[in-house]
Amino acid sequence: MVSARKQAMLKTLEKELEQYSIIGMLDMYKLPARQLMEIREALRGKAVIKMYKKRLIRLALSKKEGMKGLADSMGRMPALLFSSENPFRLAQVIAQSKSMAAAKAGDTAASGIVVRAGMTDLAAGPVIGELQRAKIPAMVKEGKIEIWQDTTVAKAGTVIDGNLANILSKLKIKPMEIGLNLICAYEGGYIYHREVLFKPRESYIAEMQQAFRNYMGLSLNLGIPTKDNIKLLLSNAHGEALGLAMEAGVVTKETAKPLLAKGHAQAQALNSAVKIEPEAPQAEGGKP
Repeated sequence: MVSARKQAMLKTLEKELEQYSIIGMLDMYKLPARQLMEIREALRGKAVIKMYKKRLIRLALSKKEGMKGLADSMGRMPALLFSSENPFRLAQVIAQSKSMAAAKAGDTAASGIVVRAGMTDLAAGPVIGELQRAKIPAMVKEGKIEIWQDTTVAKAGTVIDGNLANILSKLKIKPMEIGLNLICAYEGGYIYHREVLFKPRESYIAEMQQAFRNYMGLSLNLGIPTKDNIKLLLSNAHGEALGLAMEAGVVTKETAKPLLAKGHAQAQALNSAVKIEPEAPQAEGGKP
């Protein structure tokens, strides 16, 4: 039997789902409290973040048409984001509020981690062995440790072990991006996933420009008039008509001058090409 407290929480959640036009699914797993406070401050006036039990979220979303997909994308530590802002603007705010943090044992590298060549602040000692275990080429120079070659110590998706996490910390490398994990967002019957929400604005502009070029090229080739291509279609048709009239020698007010010029040029060319010899004078009586 569902307790009165849980029933009250369910009613509150259902009311919030009705109140806001944007519902986002978050995963708060491994998000430090300090970063969460900073993100909440960045979202103040734009969005509200609330955490509920998984079962309660599933139950509330199952009653809302079109929102079931949100429950299907639930992470390990779910939370809901409520807003009336554009979901893509919210994604931009979330992306801008991310910060870098040191890696811990068990973390997964989101992208490749590279240790750059150069002199470090590390004094010669046991740390050389730690670097060697991490397959980072290093040597002692003037009492300090120098890394002499750029080295990829973890590829995307690699789980970071304790030794590597310790080395990265000593090298003051912070490879982990900490921020709010917005998995997807619901708006007006559609669910937008993170690969769409966090896509760079420039990519959308480039794709729209390419789509317009494709549309213009296709409509021009097929001769389909639209408000965007009508001037080009008329210009092309006029050029083709003028070319055909010139080729066929049809005299119009537009072709008269170029046809006369063409005829004059042809006559001059013919005159230059054909040399007519003058007749020789004849003697009296018809004899030469």
